[in-house]
Amino acid sequence: MGLEKLLAPVLSAFWDEPESWTLETYRRHQGYDGMRKALALPPDDVIAYVKDAGLRGRGGAGFPTGMKWQFIPQGDGKPHYLVVNADESEPGTCKDIPLLYANPHSLIEGMVIACHAIRSSHAFIYLRGETVPVLRRLHEAVREAYEAGYLGTAEQRGKLGLGELPPLDITVHAGAGAYICGEETALLDSLEGRRGQPRLRPPFPAVAGLYACPTVVNNVESIASVPAIFQRGKEWFRSMGSEKSPGFTLYSLSGHVARPGQYEAPLGITLRQLLDISGGMRPGHRLKFWTPGGSSTPILTDQHLDVPLDYEGVGAAGSMLGTKALQCFDETTCVVRAVTRWTEFYAHESCGKCTPCREGTFWLVQLLRDIEAGKGKESDLDKLNDIADNINGKSFCALGDGAASPIFSSLQYFREEYEQHITGKGCPFDPARATLWADGPTTSHLEVNA
Repeated sequence: MGLEKLLAPVLSAFWDEPESWTLETYRRHQGYDGMRKALALPPDDVIAYVKDAGLRGRGGAGFPTGMKWQFIPQGDGKPHYLVVNADESEPGTCKDIPLLYANPHSLIEGMVIACHAIRSSHAFIYLRGETVPVLRRLHEAVREAYEAGYLGTAEQRGKLGLGELPPLDITVHAGAGAYICGEETALLDSLEGRRGQPRLRPPFPAVAGLYACPTVVNNVESIASVPAIFQRGKEWFRSMGSEKSPGFTLYSLSGHVARPGQYEAPLGITLRQLLDISGGMRPGHRLKFWTPGGSSTPILTDQHLDVPLDYEGVGAAGSMLGTKALQCFDETTCVVRAVTRWTEFYAHESCGKCTPCREGTFWLVQLLRDIEAGKGKESDLDKLNDIADNINGKSFCALGDGAASPIFSSLQYFREEYEQHITGKGCPFDPARATLWADGPTTSHLEVNA
């Protein structure tokens, strides 16, 4: 065992079993036991239980899940909706898709509990449309849930023997592959059939969300974590992690590491520990920089190997835990090249609704391309910082903040490398060694947007 004792497989406990995605396999691992306990409680007690457990949203911001549910007004006479955000698009982030592929029933069970809590009779899963195998798995899992009586009319759900239950439907919706639809209000517009663009808030989705009705929007992992809390108890959940960031979570380790993959562990584990478990960086190389939560979070360096990977620890280090997408880059990687590629992604995915993001990301790309090609000027570095500052906190949604993050942090830690590109008239890295863009098997180690 050794270092692997640090891990806490819950959602990923049986991913490696044959047909792990089926209802039969899920039930064999106490599937839907947590749902039975939750449905025996009044809705308000379910919300209070999740709040007491301390579950925080696993989609990036870390907002308390139970508190989000509590915002839904009651007795308003309107339909209430649950929307699960499965539009996983952040560069480097790859936790929700494998979870849905290997264990979709954990999400469905969590949705049944959440719908009971917020008094909803219709829930939606908004899935990134390119992931067709996952879409098929989800459709099959929903079909199995209807057949078993977990979903359907009041009569169909009567099979469960849990008394009179209201009807409950789940709709699986495949998006068209837009990063902006990961923003919750843009997702709602897309779900309604409109162009996916962020909405002006207030009103917030809890008051006027899908079809102008009270709506909860949660990440896949947030909802999939709920059944285990009811099955094993809130004290068990709080026994992991830290006081303000309790529980287990999935860390997506990718890049120049020996064994990339999903590592499920308590919040607060460090990158050093995860690298020890995964075999470290690839042989003969050392860590240069890494992202704690995908490319939209400020990068960190090898000085931050012992930062606790929870919301407070990473925040104190000057970054964000985000989606826990730990992209690790070794010394062969050109920082300017990496930041340029990320910024090209944000410029391409900007919806164009607000000027700071639409214009700012475009100009950032032009400057970065010039610097990378050895055509930049010393004044361009201050210009980069100034443009990023005019995007950060001034755009309509968090996409602009995400685009500015790698600019600020890379200039903070690697300004000398930018200067080398300017004074040396080009990239100081040998293209044969810089595997970020080299052809061959080494490119598969990186999950930076192409």
